[in-house]
Formats: sequence, structure tokens, C-alpha cells
Amino acid sequence: MKYPFIYQHRHSYSVRRMCRVLSVSPSGYYDWVGRPLSARSQRHQRLTTQIQVLHQASRETYGAPRIHRDLVEAGEVVGKNTVAMLMQRSGIVPKTVRKFRVTTDSRKTQPAPNILQREFSVPAPNRCWVSDMTFIPTREGWLYLTVILDLFSRVVVGWSMDRRMTSTMNIDALRMALSRRGGQAPTLLHSDQGSQYAAADYQAMLKTHNIRCSMSRKGNCWDTQFKMPSNVQSNLTRAGIGEAAFALTCRLDTGVPRVSPGPLPVT
Repeated sequence: MKYPFIYQHRHSYSVRRMCRVLSVSPSGYYDWVGRPLSARSQRHQRLTTQIQVLHQASRETYGAPRIHRDLVEAGEVVGKNTVAMLMQRSGIVPKTVRKFRVTTDSRKTQPAPNILQREFSVPAPNRCWVSDMTFIPTREGWLYLTVILDLFSRVVVGWSMDRRMTSTMNIDALRMALSRRGGQAPTLLHSDQGSQYAAADYQAMLKTHNIRCSMSRKGNCWDTQFKMPSNVQSNLTRAGIGEAAFALTCRLDTGVPRVSPGPLPVT
């Protein structure tokens, strides 16, 4: 194991210094380098290349068990321990994937009455807005999205993103919506019974702007979703936040801006 270590780091450190630290002779190392690889070493090299390909194809999320399963399905005869050992030697480590989280937790929510009653036909703008929270999977975990939509025009008037699902997202989305509508508040704002919508700071903002709060019945998600999440996620790309810009805007390790720097023209 000492000779492979020296060979792997030969471009970073002096070979003679590493030989001295590891108590091996330089001549022994160079003799090892000149030897042809054994059949076992050649097989390990081939497997390591396959593991790297599978790991990249999984967006660096697969660990040894899944990669072993894919190798077996591809016809390779290899054990889990060998896969794990080769991954460890090559420094192939899966990224941590966050567990799925529900976006509605109404166990401790004091719900508002359902004033909307699924009446989606609105005669004029700013009469009724609906809001929902959803999630977008990224390579660095879940990205949470709050959207406010005007039922009259089906236009997204406000939205907000964050790495955590908090009431601050809803407040920021509402601020954007009010700003884009020139401070004109809707008569009604409908949402589900999620704790973020029942939070005191969000409810206080609704009262400040004389907005009536309406909430869906418990377990009834169709009111607020109303084809919104799929449309919004696809239109985020059409609105100019393509894969490159989306990666820059939504990187969780560098911080996610809660409010968009510009309008989101979703129709």
C-alpha cells in the first residue's frame, strides 16, 4: 500500500522524501513502478473506471450498495466490499441527499375558514390571490419555492425561494406581489393550512393590508395547487432562469436569494 500511495502523490511531493517518511527504499519503489500490473490490479483499475462513470451518472449521489447493484446488472461479478474498498481508495464519496419533506403540516395550525370554496373564476384582477409552497430537487438538496398567483389572469405576481421552509418565504413573496401591483392588495388570499401560512408574522402582514385569509380544508390540496407547481417550475426556465442561471441563483451552499431580483413573467 505504500508504493501506490507514493505513486498517487508523486506530483505533489518528492518521491525520495515520501520514501524516507514511509521507510521504503527509492530503488524498491522504482522497481515496483517498472513492474507490469497484475491481473488483479488491472481488474481493479477497470472496475474503478466503471464506478466513476456510474457515480457521475447518479450526480454523485450513489453509494457502494447502489453502484454494486448497477455493476451486477451490467454483468460484473464483484462483491459489495470490493466496490466499497475501491470507492474509498479513489475518494469517491456520495453526496448527502436530504430526505423528503412534506410542505404542509397542519397539526398545530389554527385554520382560517375556506372562503374561496374552489371558485376559481374571478371577474377582475387583485380580487383573489392563491399561494402554495412546493420544492425543487437540486444537486445540493431541496430548494423550497413559494408562489402567489392572481386567479383572474393566472399570472404569478410574487414568489420567493429559500433553503428552508419558513414563513419568511411567504412574507417575501407577498411583499413582491404587493410591490409589483403598486401596493394594491387583494381582497382575499387563499392557501393551505400549512404552519407557515398560520404563522403570526404572516397573519399580521395580512391584517396590515386588510387581506382576508382563506384556507383549504385539511387534506385537500387541490385548491391551492390548481396546476400551479408544474407550470411555475417549467416557466422558471422559460422566464430566463435556465440551467446555468438557475445553478448560479439557487446554489444552497452560497445562499439562496429569498426574493427574485426581477419580475417573473409567467402567464
